[in-house]
Formats: sequence, structure tokens, C-alpha cells
Amino acid sequence: MANSSMPIERLQALDNVEKEIASCIQSAGQALTELSKDKASMKQVESHTSQFLKTLNHVEGELSKHINYLTQVSTGQPHEGSAYGSVKMYKTARHRLEHTRSRLQDLENLKNRALASTVRPSSAQNNP
Repeated sequence: MANSSMPIERLQALDNVEKEIASCIQSAGQALTELSKDKASMKQVESHTSQFLKTLNHVEGELSKHINYLTQVSTGQPHEGSAYGSVKMYKTARHRLEHTRSRLQDLENLKNRALASTVRPSSAQNNP
């Protein structure tokens, strides 16, 4: 599974779940329609109810998978296809590097000023 296609696949899976929810509602509606008839066919009611429950269980399982995935992503735990942790570590390391360079440059400037101030008084003493 390619990393670039993972979000597309997840969206397609959620689209399928949405279609299954519509199917679930349709089964429930058909069962209620059959029950509202004067001479309801219990076989039809049971068939629609069974289809409703089957689809509902599948939808619940799929939504649980997506919720678990989102929980992993939001807590920063590594998961398949995520570069968030690596990017965050890279940015932090880059920031530390820049800070270290800045501090070293400050120390270099302090050293140069200190050397310059010690060289000037001695050269002034040699040339009165």
C-alpha cells in the first residue's frame, strides 16, 4: 500500500461505510413498511431485520477501525503511512542545530572581542 494513496483509500473506505449506512436505513425502513401492512409477512420482516442487523454490525466494525486509526494518529503513535513523527523530529533537530550555530557564533564574537581588547592595550604600551 503506497503512502500517497493511503488517504484516498481511507476516504474510499469511509464512502463505502456511508453507502452501507444508507443500505442499513433502507432495510430498517422496509421492515417497518412491512410491519405497517394489515397482513405483514413475518418472513419479509425477519429478512429485512436480519439484513439491517448484519449491515449495522459491519458498519460498526468499520467505524471502529477508523476511530482506532484516528486515535493513533492524534496521539502521535507511529502508524502505517505516517511521517508526522519523523517530520517533527527533523524539525526539532534542525531547530537545535540552528540554535547551536547561533550560540557558537555568539561565543566566537565574544572570543574575538576579548582578543581584540587584550591585543590593543599591549600594543598601546609598546608604542607610547
